[in-house]
Amino acid sequence: MPGPALNSLIRRLETITSLSDGEKNGILNLPAKLTHLRADVDIVREGDRPSQCCLLVEGFLSRYKMLSDGTRQIMAFYVPGEIPDLLSLHIDVMDHNLATMVPSKVAYIPHGAIGRLIEQNPGIGNAFWRDTLIDAGIFREWIVNLGSRNAYSRIGHLICEVFLKLKAVELTKGNSFDFPITQAEMGDATGLSTVHVNRSIMELRKDGLIILEKGRCTIPDLERLQRAALFDSNYLHLKSEKKGVDEHRSSRLGQAGGVPG
Repeated sequence: MPGPALNSLIRRLETITSLSDGEKNGILNLPAKLTHLRADVDIVREGDRPSQCCLLVEGFLSRYKMLSDGTRQIMAFYVPGEIPDLLSLHIDVMDHNLATMVPSKVAYIPHGAIGRLIEQNPGIGNAFWRDTLIDAGIFREWIVNLGSRNAYSRIGHLICEVFLKLKAVELTKGNSFDFPITQAEMGDATGLSTVHVNRSIMELRKDGLIILEKGRCTIPDLERLQRAALFDSNYLHLKSEKKGVDEHRSSRLGQAGGVPG
């Protein structure tokens, strides 16, 4: 049944905006075909003309491009609840690839059904638009990661991002979470060789910032890791993170004896 799968979309959208009961019901009534895919399967390929969007229900996805010399550049990682190819509603021909990284469960939703849902519920259209803008914000941050952070901070930044995205949709256990991303994939996402990725992970472990083993990662002290990674969660625009920042700011202002005029 697609209903439980579509709940993951509602949970994701509610991390960045608010939905009415009517809008939630509209999402739950979408026709969705649930499919199980093995790891390393292309869901969309460059040059494709999709007629449906893909909702990730379980697993991990990556957006990437391949160069003619065989070099791969990963441009984003996606967690359950996200629809990485919403842009295919308005872009006819895909200019990149979207693939599973581990065995994953996806729900395919026809473009026509999404279009009708948006027409009937403009608030959902606004939520999808906000989600797409946040995706663009993540692209900008990845460019900064590639161009301005050292290898140690790049890997730490990537780990912080995946953790906070999973935490927002309640897929973490404390500060522990699934992290099945290989060192080769981390390298393709951060512009680093596998040797540099391995060295950075070893340094992060040595400094007590991460515990990484058997596809699972634990962050003993998130604030320390964020400082080391030069990480600011603002670009993710998560409601929970904004609330935390606002509460921290209010606390600091209270300690300072008042609010600015």
